[in-house]
Amino acid sequence: MKILVTGGAGFIGSHVTRKLLERGDNVVCVDNFNDYYSPKIKEGNVAQFADNSNYKLYRGDIADYALMKNIFETEKFDRIFHPAARANVRQSIQDPFIYEESNIKGTLVLLDLAKDFGIKNFVLVSSSSVYAKNKKVPFAESDAVDHPISPYAATKRSTELLAYTYHHVHGLNVNVVRPFNVYGPSGRPDMIPYMFTRLIDEGGEVKRFGDGSMKRDQTFIEDFVGGAIAALDKIFGYEIFNLGNSGPVELGHVIEVIEKILGKKANVKEYPVPATEVPITYADITKARKMLGYDPQTKFEDGMKIFINWYQLNKQNY
Repeated sequence: MKILVTGGAGFIGSHVTRKLLERGDNVVCVDNFNDYYSPKIKEGNVAQFADNSNYKLYRGDIADYALMKNIFETEKFDRIFHPAARANVRQSIQDPFIYEESNIKGTLVLLDLAKDFGIKNFVLVSSSSVYAKNKKVPFAESDAVDHPISPYAATKRSTELLAYTYHHVHGLNVNVVRPFNVYGPSGRPDMIPYMFTRLIDEGGEVKRFGDGSMKRDQTFIEDFVGGAIAALDKIFGYEIFNLGNSGPVELGHVIEVIEKILGKKANVKEYPVPATEVPITYADITKARKMLGYDPQTKFEDGMKIFINWYQLNKQNY
């Protein structure tokens, strides 16, 4: 198949691209290499594909309709994997318009073109942040998600609704996947596993929100990729799937694991919990197991050993 991967220079996009190329698919990446975090990381992510004849890179913005229409006309995709988005819950409060442009408009452009060009299956990468402060855990896809607590979460929920509309009105096949705190090699430096590893390694101050009891369903990238590609391969009409590890990890334990692997003590300072933070993320993956064959295997401690090994080999480049 020929597959469009948006945000293909990013963390999730580049890992999915690698797996698709390994199995023989053709991959076209579109990425604008924005400076939300170091573009050098993104350049490193795509460099590994430079000599692969089944790979093609476009540098551009998915919200640019004319550009994307030209790419669709040129490449004639079979399927789309769409993780491109402006990320970070707290920053979305500071500049919500960037999030509206990238997340909502960018997704709408892709959905409309997917409809026009007969795309067989569209995988939309949403976010576990749509569950907000739901008190029922673990979070299930059937739970109400009507009270987002950040502009980022609101934009992600908006994309899910737009995708459903395109399925209902135009028959577009869409699988929505909701990632839960994905980490691993070439991960985003603003995410806790990467950020705390760097701070502990360099002796910087680790800003811990609250007493360390907040929990996150930390999901290793290779486990997530398995579910994401299954969602790309399987056609259901319109479905939503949680892709998590289904085993929340306390923030305090995250720090302890990093300390043990690095052999260094963290300089922890406690800060008030921001209004955008939730006490727990916890994925019910029953549906993904049944319909996608999703089966995460990586324990957090093992995944962090792999990540920190990558970090130590690459930190001088960033």
